[in-house]
Amino acid sequence: MKIKQISIFLENKSGRLARVTRVLGEKKINIRALSIADTTDFGILRLIVNDPDTAFRALKEAGFSVNVTDVIAVEVTDSPGGLADPLEYLRDAGINIEYLYAFLTRASQAALVVFRVEQIDEAVKVLQLKGITILDGSKVYDL
Repeated sequence: MKIKQISIFLENKSGRLARVTRVLGEKKINIRALSIADTTDFGILRLIVNDPDTAFRALKEAGFSVNVTDVIAVEVTDSPGGLADPLEYLRDAGINIEYLYAFLTRASQAALVVFRVEQIDEAVKVLQLKGITILDGSKVYDL
């Protein structure tokens, strides 16, 4: 149920993001979701891609500082308040969310939310017991 997220440390310089996307494009890597958190001097680009292992190798070879992190992709109702239930289930279980980001797919009427949590296996159990759909990597990578 875990999916691999690629995280890239980027200096805030013109063209760095373009270079990442070019490297991935040359390797036929398709970006499924992304998030950027930045400061004045640097940013962290987080990506869900269709082939995380190839993406990791290609970015490393291109000189980027990159790592792979396990996250979960949670399907939530694409309606007002749809995110509240899973957030409350995790809160009630004492599971801290480090960060999250969302995206919509063409294949579903639901929204997908990517969660990075401290206790990933416990989070998966809690959410599944509450009837929340957790997507596995192969489904997310093929979106």
